Amino acid sequence: MNIMFFLKPKSEVAYIYDYHMLRQALEIMEYHQYSSVPILNKEGKYIGSITEGDLLWNLKRLNLLNLKDAEDISIMKISRRLDYQCVRADSNMEDLIGRAMEQNFIPVVDDEEHFIGIITRRDIIGYCYNKMKDSDKE
Repeated sequence: MNIMFFLKPKSEVAYIYDYHMLRQALEIMEYHQYSSVPILNKEGKYIGSITEGDLLWNLKRLNLLNLKDAEDISIMKISRRLDYQCVRADSNMEDLIGRAMEQNFIPVVDDEEHFIGIITRRDIIGYCYNKMKDSDKE
């Protein structure tokens, strides 16, 4: 099955840009209530992801107790534990299973590496569940 069936398009996904400041990232994640979001560059290419944990540990490391101070720190200065691995739009669902075990979502890019959306772990689990139900009926 083609993954595009499960794609949440960029227009429906919260993300941040590499030129955003720490405070903007915090506010975007809080507003959308996401625990992790993709990071894009100015050209719309996926360059990584950031999690609540990344933000929390960096706030501690930087000894930031004031949100005003977070306005002067580039999101790219925040160390990230890991970046979610992306897939190309022509991937199939089976390719995503291993990534879904480690990531909340899988970023999807086109053939020019432009971010086009995400596939959520929830959608992947739903796909696997339905496949399992179908095989049980046989």
